Order: sequence, then C-alpha cells, then structure tokens
Amino acid sequence: MNGILPLWKEKGMTSHDCVFKLRKILHMKRIGHTGTLDPSVEGVLPICIGESTKVAEYLTDSGKEYIAEITIGSSTTTEDADGEVLEENDEVFTITREELQRHLNALTGEIEQIPPMYSAVKVNGKKLYEYARKGLEVERPKRTVTIHEFELLDSLNSWSGKSITFTARIACSKGTYIRTLATQVGELLGYPAHMSHLERTKSASFKKDDCYTLQEVQDMMDQQVLDEHLFPIDYALQDFPHVEVPESMEKAIQNGQVLEAHTILEDEPKLVWTKNLQPFAVYVKHPTKEGKMKPEKMFVYLSEEVTTK
Repeated sequence: MNGILPLWKEKGMTSHDCVFKLRKILHMKRIGHTGTLDPSVEGVLPICIGESTKVAEYLTDSGKEYIAEITIGSSTTTEDADGEVLEENDEVFTITREELQRHLNALTGEIEQIPPMYSAVKVNGKKLYEYARKGLEVERPKRTVTIHEFELLDSLNSWSGKSITFTARIACSKGTYIRTLATQVGELLGYPAHMSHLERTKSASFKKDDCYTLQEVQDMMDQQVLDEHLFPIDYALQDFPHVEVPESMEKAIQNGQVLEAHTILEDEPKLVWTKNLQPFAVYVKHPTKEGKMKPEKMFVYLSEEVTTK
C-alpha cells in the first residue's frame, strides 16, 4: 500500500500515537507523519504510507494554517492552556479592534521567535522539555518564521475585562509556534497572554474536509476500500516541474547516476522525472559539480495506481 492519508488527529493523542495506531490498523511498519501536533491540538496531519514516506519532508516543509483562540490577561508555563498560570492580570482593560489589528499586522511577515521551553527543539543534544521538566531554563536560539496571514475572525469592535479572548486564522511557514505567537501579541499589547485553543485546519494542500479519523480509517480497512481514499505520492510533488523520462535516459536515472543538468533546474529547485506519469525520481542541482544534477529521491516504480482525488 502506497499513498498519502490525510488524518484528522484528535485531542489527547501525540502524532506518534497516531502512527503507532495506524501501523496496527494497516498491518505495516512503513508509515510516517509530516509535522508534529501537540496532544492538546486537533487537526490535519498528513500521513505517508509505504513508498510515500520518501516525500514526507516535502509535506513537512509546506505551509500550515490554524484557527487559534488567544487569551490576553494571563500567561502559563507552556504558553498554552495546559500549563500552570505564571502571571494573571487583575485590572480591567479595554482593547479596540483597531489596536488589536495593528498588532496582528505587526506580526505578519518575517518575524523572530524563541521556541518555548516546553517544546521538542534540541539544545545541546537534549529536547527543551527535558530541561523544563527539571525546572531548568536554558538559552534558546531565535528562529525566523513567516506569518503569511494573521486574520482576526471575531466581529467585535472592542474587548473589555481582566481577561479577553479572540479567535484568529493564521497561515504560516513550518516551524512556527502558535502559542509563542500568542504571547508575542500579548507583549505588544502590554499584557500576559497564552494560546487557549488551537486547531490545524490545513497542512500543505490538505484541508479539514479531506481528512479521516482513526475510526474511519479502521472502517475503510475492514471494508477493504482504504486504497481508494489515499492521495497519490505525486500530490506531495505537485509544486515541482515534471518531465517524462526519455527511453534513452531511463536506465541512467533508474541507477541514480549524476547527469548533465536539465535546463529546468536553472530556475527551479527540483525536477520530478516521471514514468507513465508516475514519479520515478527527483533530481536537484549537484552541490559541487557545476552543470550537473543528482538524484534526491528515487522511487520504486509503482505498478499499482493510487486513486487520484
């Protein structure tokens, strides 16, 4: 079985839990996810099955979209609703829509973030949450991420209280911490803040409506129809130019040889070679040999077609 399964990850499970359960349901080991979601977050989690695990990184590198609920007025140890309260505002304040929108705009585009202590980012060979669980705080390297859109979804003109909550849609690059983004909104407003709820609504080209729950996957396996609901491997390669392999080059590409660079690679980062319109290999510019190209991915030729959505 080969293909991409858009899974709807439910709350309370880690991304690895989902992979573990799918290995049992599908009776196969070659399964991988394409971007970690915290246990408290539900949402779109594309799963790569069989040969499609080779393209998992392309899906992981793609943009994501979220619907986030952000609470201004209190901060937590984890920057989300799961942590202990660190700071709590005790005075009534008012924020206008214009003021809030101005700060959301300021956080749109390229921004810097410091990963939260409760995260899987590694520092000196250890994951940050390992330090955090011991009560230690270490220096974390800043990272640059891109917020493509930060859209306020609430229709209110102002918010008042010791604590206020609003909902926003966020389209962003990989590696963005939405809970950290919530605290950054609070910093600009001058109040403690945290992310109180999060749902991933899009990952790469997969949306909520494309997804299946684990129970639905089990049902489709029982009915022997799961193959019909998988997306083809090529779905992860659709952003790259495709060229059908000439018969004269088939053996060389099949053997993963370094070749004269295709002119397409002058303007594009990757070239997908196809055979009978199915992915055969992905080639990139050679890093050290000028005018040459080398294979980045090689695919076992798929004789079984995966149904195209």
